[in-house]
Amino acid sequence: MTASAPSPSSYALAPTRSIRVDGIDVAYRELGPKGDVPVILLTHLAATLDNWDPRIVDAIAQRRHVIAFDQPGVGASTGRTPRTIEAAAADAADVIRALGFDTVDVVGFSMGGMIAQDLVLAHPALVRRLVLAGTGPRGGAGMARVVAVTYLDLMRAALTHSDVKEFLFFRRNPAGRRAARAFLQRLEERTADRDAPISLRSFQTQLWAIRRFGRSAPADLSMLTLPTLIANGDQDRMVPSVLSEDLHRRIRGSELVIYPDAGHGGIFQHHEDFAPRVAAFLAP
Repeated sequence: MTASAPSPSSYALAPTRSIRVDGIDVAYRELGPKGDVPVILLTHLAATLDNWDPRIVDAIAQRRHVIAFDQPGVGASTGRTPRTIEAAAADAADVIRALGFDTVDVVGFSMGGMIAQDLVLAHPALVRRLVLAGTGPRGGAGMARVVAVTYLDLMRAALTHSDVKEFLFFRRNPAGRRAARAFLQRLEERTADRDAPISLRSFQTQLWAIRRFGRSAPADLSMLTLPTLIANGDQDRMVPSVLSEDLHRRIRGSELVIYPDAGHGGIFQHHEDFAPRVAAFLAP
């Protein structure tokens, strides 16, 4: 696919590309019309390019150029996975600039939202608009518990021969189970050129980075003035919605959406509301 070729009609069909950044091959996918400020997607713990919900990506890409990439050492990207969230944010800035952009909008989910916060703090002129979903502030009360919840749900998934995302992202009630099944089916819409799964070493490195982020001194988010949309589920066990409310208080002028009867993956369970909401929020 050349630069002049038409954009794929869905994220599930977007080809995997690679760009050389500081000696590392970074895998990425893109779709949507080019020419305006692009939207950069920063994803969650253990995720690869295959873990973005195509319903959300496709809604944004109807009018915007959308780019997702694998962290160094994750999926099809080479190199070593960053050991801190600050380092992950620095890597993200390097990738954005290597792609040729000096202004972007950013959508960060879970760990990706942590990276997005550090990216904006370190490079305030780089990010125009910000979406933080299922995430909380550096040093927020209980942020470090993400690691314990992750290990618990990994065990629950292993014992029940289930996908761990069913436990981490969704409630275990009928509505949550239905939403989990639908979400996992959407992730399987891509049938070719699928990404490599994360390695155990990279997974553990990301967990260490999240633990350190949660135990660090709080960052001064009051200096952020860019338009910010914050979203979460009201029953999130990984990053409780009180942490999203904390973000909302710290970031002046931010918008907050809390989805009812939803867990960490509230934006996936309620994608029919979240996707157009984000697309409208990010509109030029």
